[in-house]
Amino acid sequence: MSLPFSQRLGNVETSAIRELFKLLGKPGIISFAGGFPDSAMFDVEGIAQASAKALKDDAGAALQYGATEGFNPLREAIAQFMADKGVKDLKSDGLIVTTGSQQALDLIGKTMLDPTDKVLVEAPTFLATIQCFRLYGPQVMGVPIDEHGVKVDVLEQMMTEHNPKLVYLIPTFGNPSGATLSLERRLKILKLAVQYKILIVEDDPYGDLYFGSAPPPSMLSLSDQVPGSRDYLVYCGSLSKVLSPGLRVGWMIAPAELLAKATMCKQFSDAHTSTFAQATANQYLLSGRMPATLDHVRDVYAKRANAMHKALQRELGDAISYTQPQGGLFFWARLTGKNGAIQDGTAFAKLAIDQGVAFVPGVPFFADKPDHSTLRLSFATADEAKINEGMARLGKAIR
Repeated sequence: MSLPFSQRLGNVETSAIRELFKLLGKPGIISFAGGFPDSAMFDVEGIAQASAKALKDDAGAALQYGATEGFNPLREAIAQFMADKGVKDLKSDGLIVTTGSQQALDLIGKTMLDPTDKVLVEAPTFLATIQCFRLYGPQVMGVPIDEHGVKVDVLEQMMTEHNPKLVYLIPTFGNPSGATLSLERRLKILKLAVQYKILIVEDDPYGDLYFGSAPPPSMLSLSDQVPGSRDYLVYCGSLSKVLSPGLRVGWMIAPAELLAKATMCKQFSDAHTSTFAQATANQYLLSGRMPATLDHVRDVYAKRANAMHKALQRELGDAISYTQPQGGLFFWARLTGKNGAIQDGTAFAKLAIDQGVAFVPGVPFFADKPDHSTLRLSFATADEAKINEGMARLGKAIR
């Protein structure tokens, strides 16, 4: 029996990353494939205290149905959290709480995209965003990047040529690229948004995970320097990478008209994000523990990123090229093919599995015109010993 599924499902396919996870049951395998934080670094004590306080202070509110826009004390706490990061004049009614930032992206797709539309994304970009937007039928096109983020001259050219409905960017420590958009380019993109009246979606799940100096301010916080740009800017934030993915707490900051439409669509899908999770997140933000948590996470990830850098140099040498990340969770690399080494990321991934190590080949991260030599390595969930062993196995696989 074949069920008459929606035609829109023909625009998407199962995530290549999720499919890869099916191969990871092999005993002893070392995985650099996942894009999630290390559960060993979750502040379990702090989250337990926050959830207990949420129940003690107002169990009825924490356990009852809630407003679709979000638990108002949390919305106020998020507004303050963003104010501390330089966002001016943000009130609690200027954002909605979403079930992770992934839901925010889906709501953008539902409210903004039609099959006749075009969307510009970085090449490469977050795989789930490509899939999410394609579900609603638009043509998704990639804009090339370098180590300083999306190439703004090409972006403007594609804006004028294709008149996209929106542009989706991960400006800070992108997934999978690890690239960070320069301050100059951020300001230029805000000016382009106003000039061409095109919506810019700023996805910022990794901005707090920097290793040394802080990255440039978010485009949202810079928007006051470009008159009118706030009207064409959507910001998606999340606690998943800095606190816990299991809470499923994200948020969307957007023009009021878009927030209203997104809230209406959210009513149709989940009514509201878990009030208990929201109340817990609120208490955690109020507890003052977040700065120490971030300091710890940054320190651990910085050490792991440095260990991976050294091991890649030692084990793969000139067979691979990359820019060392200054934050986030990923290395984005290209196989050079030098000295006869393999140059196809997908083929290399299969050889790596045979050696007991996993990563994600780069092809799925491109909306179009994929670079087959690319791959993504995550250092987040492997300690330094596993990183060294895993890179040694990759060295064997590439020869």
